[in-house]
Amino acid sequence: MAGIEPEEQLKELGATLTSIEQVLDLDAMRRDIAELREQSADPDLWSDQERAQSVTRRLSHLESELSRVEGLRQRLDDAATLYELASEMEDADTRAEADEELAALHKAVQQMEVRTLMSGEYDSREALVTINAQAGGVDAADWAEQLQRMYLRWAERHGYSTEVYETSYAEEAGIKSTTFTVKAPYAYGTLRGEHGTHRLVRISPFDNQGRRQTSFAGLDVVPVVEQSDHVDIDDSDLRVDVYRSSGPGGQGVNTTDSAVRITHVPTGIVVSCQNERSQLQNKATAMNVLQAKLLERQRQEEAEKMAELRGSSTTSWGTQIRNYVLHPYQIVKDLRTGIEAGNPTAVLDGDLDEFIEAEIRWMRQQETA
Repeated sequence: MAGIEPEEQLKELGATLTSIEQVLDLDAMRRDIAELREQSADPDLWSDQERAQSVTRRLSHLESELSRVEGLRQRLDDAATLYELASEMEDADTRAEADEELAALHKAVQQMEVRTLMSGEYDSREALVTINAQAGGVDAADWAEQLQRMYLRWAERHGYSTEVYETSYAEEAGIKSTTFTVKAPYAYGTLRGEHGTHRLVRISPFDNQGRRQTSFAGLDVVPVVEQSDHVDIDDSDLRVDVYRSSGPGGQGVNTTDSAVRITHVPTGIVVSCQNERSQLQNKATAMNVLQAKLLERQRQEEAEKMAELRGSSTTSWGTQIRNYVLHPYQIVKDLRTGIEAGNPTAVLDGDLDEFIEAEIRWMRQQETA
């Protein structure tokens, strides 16, 4: 917004924030917070651990979001006061401080605006993420493990809890696949644009001739199922296998046949869970994962039917979406939004927000086009 007076910029930011407040419906948010606080104070809540954790996560998210919006409104007012003070005192240092805060406010309001774009049926859900090594041999397995770390670090940066359900380790290095949840409201709406193929170009650490290697890993993101969801699963359509957990883990996990693999024969979907000590617990978790994947499949099929009726074509994000180049130059580039970063190390350490925010805007444009 170069060339526009700070007062006008603050006015525009204020108008944008007013729109955000209207979309988020702060009064409804305050009512939800009051209701969730009442639920969390009920001593019987913790008899159902899963529900209790869901309530406390939802409460924490709403309180944080309300505080964030209210804080932005206060910062806008304070910035206007700071500019007035700088003008009255003709103080360059105060003016510089106000300019710095204005730039920070632009970024903060834009980030908040992205939240209002997540209005899909399942966007408010937690996310179930599956990563699979694809073409590239041992390098692809190593790349899949790097991607797992990247998303877990991203979640950690935001204070989101995660749970790894299953990891299948490759023989030489890396992983064949992994499935984990990001337990935060709107995790699915935030991460669904990451679905697709991620491509890595680098000098292979596994090639004794030091040649450049291209590797691929696929990312699948689906919303976590809730009790209100209905997915018909016929027991006769399931093949259940039990096996011994592999890879790092506690002694009890690795020495019993507690891991469970479920194959849904009609669709070919395979899910596994090995993080619990009990075979029954692993089976229950694996069934939840299967339900989530079948729900997403059902949603996609319905969307395709509606697109056919409208005479339009659906856009698939299940293709190559981002390149991570470490040699001969260093860059990470999103093929849909054109967003680039010249520091792959930071991106691989979970610095993904710029990419995620851009793709949320891009997806919204595609959906409303």
